[in-house]
Amino acid sequence: MDFISALILGVVEGISEFLPISSTGHLILASQLLSLPQTNFLKSFEIIIQLGAILSVVVLYWKSFFNLELLKRLFVAFLPTGVIGLALYSIIKTYLLGSQAVVLWALAIGGVLIIAFELMHKEKEGDEESAPETVSYKHSFLIGLFQAIAIIPGTSRSAATIIGGLLLGLKRKTIVEFSFLLAVPTMLAATGLDLIKNASSFSTDQIGVLSVGFVVSFVVALLSIKFLLRYVRNHSFIAFGVYRIVLAALFWLVIF
Repeated sequence: MDFISALILGVVEGISEFLPISSTGHLILASQLLSLPQTNFLKSFEIIIQLGAILSVVVLYWKSFFNLELLKRLFVAFLPTGVIGLALYSIIKTYLLGSQAVVLWALAIGGVLIIAFELMHKEKEGDEESAPETVSYKHSFLIGLFQAIAIIPGTSRSAATIIGGLLLGLKRKTIVEFSFLLAVPTMLAATGLDLIKNASSFSTDQIGVLSVGFVVSFVVALLSIKFLLRYVRNHSFIAFGVYRIVLAALFWLVIF
């Protein structure tokens, strides 16, 4: 992988990480368009640069990470994903990451589910938005279970957690912010696990390429977060569902 490819993938990651369209899926498809071989380094790259995007949450919400009540709820929400992700790490990296077919099916099915959910879901009028630290421990754990679904590339961690939260009755802005914050421990754990297993095999050039993707994804994600927070005030996620279906169809028709 060269620096230009790393820059492009960093932009793709930064844009897609917090939108309900699957950043992992987009990285896999973008890698295919760039004709990058599905090596172990590329799979590690696709995991690690997501942490760059996630760190933008730390910058924007740094005060939240000094809130003990919030941290306890994030820990409870992280547990299901942490346990399942650790148990299935080898299967995920060997068989799921890099599989275009898995990504396209997940994008399409997820798109249909998002559209169907938004058409049927009605939020209660009059309820005020609440802070993420007010989410109950039960709801936190259930949101973590929804997030675990996103170990399938193309599903979208943000889509799974946000729709899960809405199903539980949370207000849209509340679950969107909770989803942002939950991404931090989730991706710290995923990146840490991958580095422990693979960092010793990275060459100096690969570390440089990884650094470019990491920094670019961080900068672009700052803008992506601000966009989504403005968007959810007055819009549903139907447009993202349509986008997922169209993207999957185009790849099936043109690439495959």
